[in-house]
Amino acid sequence: MRKLTSNQGTINSVQNPQFRLASQTLMFVIQFGVKTKLGTIHSDQITISVQLSNKSNQATLSASATRKSELPFTLQDVKAAIPAHCFEPSVGKSLSYFFIDISIIAGLYFIAYKLDSWLFFPIFWVMQGTMFWALFVVGHDCGHGSFSKIKWLNNLIGHLSHIPILVPYHGWRISHRTHHANTGNIDTDESWHPVTESKFNMMVWYEKLLRFYIPLVAYPVYLFRSSSPLRQGSHFLPSSLLFKESDKWDIITSTSCMIGMVSFLGLITYQFGWVFFLQYYFMPYLMFVIWLDLVTYLHHTEADIPWYRGEDWYFLKGALSTIDRDYGFINPIHHNIGTHVVHHIFSSIPHYHLKTATEAIKPLLGEYYRCSNKPIWKSFIQSYWSCHFVPDNGLKVYYQSAWKAEKTVD
Repeated sequence: MRKLTSNQGTINSVQNPQFRLASQTLMFVIQFGVKTKLGTIHSDQITISVQLSNKSNQATLSASATRKSELPFTLQDVKAAIPAHCFEPSVGKSLSYFFIDISIIAGLYFIAYKLDSWLFFPIFWVMQGTMFWALFVVGHDCGHGSFSKIKWLNNLIGHLSHIPILVPYHGWRISHRTHHANTGNIDTDESWHPVTESKFNMMVWYEKLLRFYIPLVAYPVYLFRSSSPLRQGSHFLPSSLLFKESDKWDIITSTSCMIGMVSFLGLITYQFGWVFFLQYYFMPYLMFVIWLDLVTYLHHTEADIPWYRGEDWYFLKGALSTIDRDYGFINPIHHNIGTHVVHHIFSSIPHYHLKTATEAIKPLLGEYYRCSNKPIWKSFIQSYWSCHFVPDNGLKVYYQSAWKAEKTVD
């Protein structure tokens, strides 16, 4: 008896014609799958036992074919590891975070207006922009339904959180939902997805400038022109390819609210002048955009995070293609949005349960859990210089640098 080794497994064989015929048939089945009355049986789902006999002996052949990069746990395993209360939002607690953020924003405006000092304004811009970002995260929970289980309340608070900072709530909510459903998929992801090397080489200078060299101010452009691989369009138009026909009135509602907010800002500018507008709104808004782009960029841009193509991708594997980061004292201010891995696996978990849920799944995930404790500025610079494109080929690929390409294809 000898061993035959293939990329589908290792098979113990007996040297006889019957076995050779059976093994050839088995390899064909494993390679291409078989169709039965119950449906199609694929190579990553089957375990076949073949009973062979001849005059001298009998041999049992068992082969189990699995996907090369299959995870050692399932989505159900991960969910079972998380305490049940982590999935339950509290309306009172969620509303308290919203009102605390609004109160701090109002207080900062009051202090800045009273002091009216150019010495204080830069501090005000950073602090207020950070609070705009925190308010965005509250609306983010509304979009995922983790703010509460009451749809109208989610939509109300979502608009109250997003419209003042010029985010079209429903338009963002829908495209963000697409991102979560396709995370880590090169072909279908919606947010900070990589470009291939060939596409990178064909990009014109201003596309590279915005995407790779000044990425921290890209968000407003993204709202007008999403760069999803399959769907490009505006977050403000119901006719956009980003949306379905059933989304029409949601998009109209949010866009109408946005028009009202822009009109209000125009009125304020007309009444008090451009300097007033820059001091009290535009500069805090710019800081908010920088925060949003920085955090979302670092969620999904890291040299060690894999991206998948075709059949090698599935939801849980893609959801794990993100990383938790430590923002220091900012963590509680922006509602632990840096605790991102478990959020991508179960987006229904409220932000105030993310840390508990993360600690619960870390033992199960093991090496598949990614976390960085590097200073944020250092992480950003490393990703900025090393993450530009992925190879044109390969089922599992990693970012490469435009200046120093490495072999990063599995």
